[in-house]
Amino acid sequence: MISNLKNKLMQKKDILRYIVVFFITLTLFLTAIWLSSFINNYKLNDIKDIQNKISLDISSSETQFQLLSSMSCKDVSASTLSDELNNLAEKITYSEQNIKNQDQVTDLKKYYSLLEIKDYLLMQKIQQKCNMPVIPIFYFYTTRDNCSNCVKQSAVLSQLRAKYPELRVYSFDYNLDLSALDTLKKIFKVDDKKLPAIYMDDKLYTGFQSEEDILKILPELAKYEKARLDAEAKAASSTNKSSTSTDR
Repeated sequence: MISNLKNKLMQKKDILRYIVVFFITLTLFLTAIWLSSFINNYKLNDIKDIQNKISLDISSSETQFQLLSSMSCKDVSASTLSDELNNLAEKITYSEQNIKNQDQVTDLKKYYSLLEIKDYLLMQKIQQKCNMPVIPIFYFYTTRDNCSNCVKQSAVLSQLRAKYPELRVYSFDYNLDLSALDTLKKIFKVDDKKLPAIYMDDKLYTGFQSEEDILKILPELAKYEKARLDAEAKAASSTNKSSTSTDR
């Protein structure tokens, strides 16, 4: 009799233990689902915010194109739009990596590619009108797995662009379905099986190009850098002399 009571008590304890474990597990499971949903919603809102900023930046850049075409030479510099385009490029790269809807990313990249082409045409006019040092590079890449050197090439071009403000790098995803881009590919004779590809100094170069390779092809960059540094040193010297004479 006592043994039966003990067994019943043990069974009740086991049942209670199972019920407690079940509710703890359920609570943890529901908490994990809620936390995952919260993080995903946070990321989604962050990505939407990035998209809205990109759209605003694009509208701002288009307005700048219209303004710059009517400005005098003293109000225009080679880096007037390059910073805007570089910022856009970074945001689109972020969107590529984080937005699951690739159609949205493709639309953003198409818009950005058109802005780059507009920038090139505008810089050609400004260069002729103002005799401004501008060296364009057209870079064609693909996001597919068959371009192992595209990431390395992008990094090299980013370094050069940061070092030489006279250099304007126009990057294009070869696989974008865009008529203006198709025209560029035909003019430069870019082959999708020979990527990365860079068109510079009126010639197409295929395969990876190191920083040294590009500087050999574009020796003007070193000349422009020297002239720029000399001008900056002269301006700094003038400022120091002016400051010294004021102190006296």
